[in-house]
Amino acid sequence: MSRTKKVASHELIRCGWAKGERYIRYHDEEWGVPAHDDRTLFEFLILEGAQAGLSWSTILNKRENYRQAFDGFDPRRVARYQPAKIKALLTDPGIVRNKLKIASAVGNAKAFLRVQEEFGSFDRYIWQFVGGKPRVNKRKSLRQVPARTPESDAMSKDLQRRGFKFVGSTICYAFMQAVGMVSDHVVDCFRYKLV
Repeated sequence: MSRTKKVASHELIRCGWAKGERYIRYHDEEWGVPAHDDRTLFEFLILEGAQAGLSWSTILNKRENYRQAFDGFDPRRVARYQPAKIKALLTDPGIVRNKLKIASAVGNAKAFLRVQEEFGSFDRYIWQFVGGKPRVNKRKSLRQVPARTPESDAMSKDLQRRGFKFVGSTICYAFMQAVGMVSDHVVDCFRYKLV
């Protein structure tokens, strides 16, 4: 599900966290690239929630398993999960087997569909928190990247009001970074110039 062309050179300067093949590919092809496809947005909403209290590498390593377990992140299918399906997910070693996180994915799918109904798309709703276009930051180092912002606070508060779970401000900011609502590539990273 790459949203940009693959970069072949191993000599490129990247953000300091992009270490290892999977992280480098994610950094180079997805992180910070504006996403407007509702299914992609739903995928990141669920994955960022699953990551709470864990490392992103844990989730990235399980991402393909999540896609299979959660029916390709089709929110309509996930919203219809019954207790038997949830019980099966709790025994799936390919995902994080946390009852609250799995239940929140089902509840979030239902809330996601309500937002789509109200706004026409989740994309139209979620991008309003950055005025409809990416915020490109000028961070010189990773230490300058905040864990949350006023925009992620507002997003978190509104998502919670709409019934979403595992959408605290820190999770929302990570989501915003992942789907390109904000770009936190450091200024010497080759991706910074491509935003």
